[in-house]
Amino acid sequence: MLNCYINNMDIEGFRTELETRLLIEKEYIIQELSSMEDDQEKLELLGKFNEKYKALIKRLANENGIDLNASYPTENPSTSENLSYEQIILGKTMGIYDKLADELYEEITSVN
Repeated sequence: MLNCYINNMDIEGFRTELETRLLIEKEYIIQELSSMEDDQEKLELLGKFNEKYKALIKRLANENGIDLNASYPTENPSTSENLSYEQIILGKTMGIYDKLADELYEEITSVN
């Protein structure tokens, strides 16, 4: 069984790698904009970006031997809150996704 313990430092590395890969995906999507005419089709690229975000989390977790469904170890095991690695990672990376999705939205809506 793979060791799925990930500490704060590992999460920061995970977060950094995810941000790098999301930036690349955002650039690919921006390149797609130039070949699109329909505004609705352009806005659907935001959904595509969201799917890329989820897929990248799964891929990075797999690459790092992280079971996203496993319970994240807490410093205080007596607390009733039992979060999964996926919930922790989403919480730590959602800000990156939001920022890049906002930038992508601005790019989509500014292209005529």
